[in-house]
Amino acid sequence: MTAPAKNRIESIDLLKGLVMVVMALDHCRDYVHSGARIFDPTDPLHTTWAIYFTRWITHFCAPVFSFLAGTSAFMVGRRKTVGELSGFLFKRGLWLVFIEFTVINFAWFFDPLFHNPSLVTIWSLGISMIVLAGLVYLPRNIILAFSLILIFGHNLFDGVRLDGNVLWAILHRFEVFPLSDTYSFNVFYPVVPWVAVMSLGYCFGSFYDSPFDTSKRKRMLNIIGLITIALFILIRYINIYGDPTPWTHYASFGQILMSFLNPNKYPPSLLYLLMTLGPAMIFLANSENLRGRVVNFFSTFGRVPFFYYILHIYLIHFIAMMLAQYSGFGWRSMINTQWVTESPALKGYGFSLSMVYLVWISIIAALYPLCKKFDRYKIGHKEKWWLSYL
Repeated sequence: MTAPAKNRIESIDLLKGLVMVVMALDHCRDYVHSGARIFDPTDPLHTTWAIYFTRWITHFCAPVFSFLAGTSAFMVGRRKTVGELSGFLFKRGLWLVFIEFTVINFAWFFDPLFHNPSLVTIWSLGISMIVLAGLVYLPRNIILAFSLILIFGHNLFDGVRLDGNVLWAILHRFEVFPLSDTYSFNVFYPVVPWVAVMSLGYCFGSFYDSPFDTSKRKRMLNIIGLITIALFILIRYINIYGDPTPWTHYASFGQILMSFLNPNKYPPSLLYLLMTLGPAMIFLANSENLRGRVVNFFSTFGRVPFFYYILHIYLIHFIAMMLAQYSGFGWRSMINTQWVTESPALKGYGFSLSMVYLVWISIIAALYPLCKKFDRYKIGHKEKWWLSYL
């Protein structure tokens, strides 16, 4: 078996792989679960703990991956000049934005007419890389200050609505813009604060510089992670700032806890980022020495995340087509002109949560050998420049 390149950090690949695998669970829920078309899975008044956790655990995926993409960019930069790194990030960012509007948008909807061009995860990664391409010319402490100011301060603008303003939505607001009776433009992932999450990860890449002591890195990541979690609990408890949706008192403690642990994702609030990035840092601090088959399994996905991401959406959507056909809705009902959970053609469609997990496990099992083979190919063909874009 070919070993991964020695300059890779196993704990980063492991965490990337974990969040990629978990991410697929939420997408399976969207396309398979009956409740996905009826109620918000995090709504304390309608959900169950099983459904809530299935959605909640996936909150970690986008911020952790964006953060680690920044860390990986720092490590790539150790082998390049600043100009070369900037050029690489700019070109790769443009590539990701293009892929979002074409390959990824088609995967979500299977709509050849593209009735719903949408800015989703890959767009946010692409635009963040483009911004980072400019930031890398600045001193690291300036990049860190920029990142923290955006992350901690962007919720000051929650009250600025500017309904119908596309530029403002792209910057800082989740919004759907009807273009006609059948077409719309969807801003699901605004630029702020996603660009700051990636640039913060870039700053944390210095912890993995060769002169940085391993024990010191572990101590620092643990301390920062614990402080981040403590800040989440404190600011969330005060319930004044950090999220546009305050937590609510309900009849039971369980419902209150659900509300407390459900900060806003679109766009990600300060509290959402504190809740997700804090545990990620603690995981990074304490996973460097983990080895074995389980670690290798998840790390495989972490070494080929873009390849895996594209395949998993198409495979989930194809399986959903077969399930729709099997359950009497017809496979054409999965050619969507709206987001799958909003499609009128799928009213009444869906299966139990156990089916969601069965599909999820099947997806991961099917994609593992493909990802493993592609990982080996990348390792054995470093001379092929285009592999860095996959």
